[in-house]
Amino acid sequence: MTSDASTSRPESDAPEPPPLPLLHEPRDGVPAVIDTPDDLAAAARALAAASGPVAVDAERASGFRYGQRAFLIQLRRAGAGTFLIDPEALHDLSSIDTALRGSEWILHAATQDLPCLADTGMTPDAVFDTELAARLLSWPKVGLAAVVERMIGVRLAKEHSAVDWSTRPLPEPWLRYAALDVEVLIELRGLLADELEQAGKAEWARQEFLHLLDFKPTVHAEPWRRVSGLHTIRAPRALAIVREMWQAREDYARQTDVAPGRVLPDAAIIAAAKAAPTSKRSLLSIPAFRGRAAKSQVGLWFTALQTAARLDDAELPQSGKKTATPPPPRMWPGKNPEAAERLTAAKAVMASLHEQYEVPAENLMTPSVWRAVCWEPPQPLSAQSVDEALSALGARPWQRTIVAGPLTQALAAADA
Repeated sequence: MTSDASTSRPESDAPEPPPLPLLHEPRDGVPAVIDTPDDLAAAARALAAASGPVAVDAERASGFRYGQRAFLIQLRRAGAGTFLIDPEALHDLSSIDTALRGSEWILHAATQDLPCLADTGMTPDAVFDTELAARLLSWPKVGLAAVVERMIGVRLAKEHSAVDWSTRPLPEPWLRYAALDVEVLIELRGLLADELEQAGKAEWARQEFLHLLDFKPTVHAEPWRRVSGLHTIRAPRALAIVREMWQAREDYARQTDVAPGRVLPDAAIIAAAKAAPTSKRSLLSIPAFRGRAAKSQVGLWFTALQTAARLDDAELPQSGKKTATPPPPRMWPGKNPEAAERLTAAKAVMASLHEQYEVPAENLMTPSVWRAVCWEPPQPLSAQSVDEALSALGARPWQRTIVAGPLTQALAAADA
């Protein structure tokens, strides 16, 4: 029997579904920004009198201001409504922290906001991270807008996500955007909790959320080595130029409260390290220094160059930072061929577990954790010793239950 071409329609010609409705106005309207002690005290009383979890978000001015501090904090709790707080005007938000003691905070991508919230005196007793929940469910898109579309069926406007939140006064459209970000979090939390339960991953999420309470940003021993393009620099004297110019930029950025990249791009530091100019004129002849920001502080940059030039050889940094952690995997074959064999075997195991348990590999276990065990396995090698090693490196119980046994077998096979 042949199909009737007049009644069949190619899949590519199928009509597109209508766009989801846009969430464009908070249900209670856009609240005024709280920037006085009296208004802050009233907000704390209202939040304390309400009940249930609290939706929390923070807006930073990354790329505009120095550091990662919050310039607006949004809160919403059933029975209290939405609050927009200006931490720059108030600084100490410990009264809000006290009002929320014992409550669960709902955040999206909690590791981005917890440090700047802690700087204001706010630390949670419990967390539900909607982004992490979506990751554990192995969803392809885990941004807030994508998760809201999938679970609630509305669109969030995100056109103000990268604006300069240090602007004062904050424009009303920005405040509407900020209020809407916490508008959906409480409902989203309930829906995601049900999804985790149905997927058999609720306990995994509970352990991950508990782990977030101890989250601290990574502190790098030599932060100047994170300059983009440093891998192209090998000579110790050139590395010294990078280090001195990075420190000069850091000090100036901190003093002026400007993002370091706006003061002087990483590309300019790398170009100066390669050229090693011996005068201000030759420094300014480098294309990366022709911008107004770089020119305005040419004396500062040239002083850093002179400092690097005067260093004794013993004071110069060396290529490749010294660290107790394993080197990048690409260097393993040359530095430790046996570890490289273990790494290859472990990669295959982790890929298989990723498929089996339907969870992203980086959430199944942080790669640096299982790589450290590959680099230096515990002795004698056993499932118990591997489990203990993973635990010491911060792996959660659910992760170790899944990974420890197969990883032990892979390490033993590679060594054999």
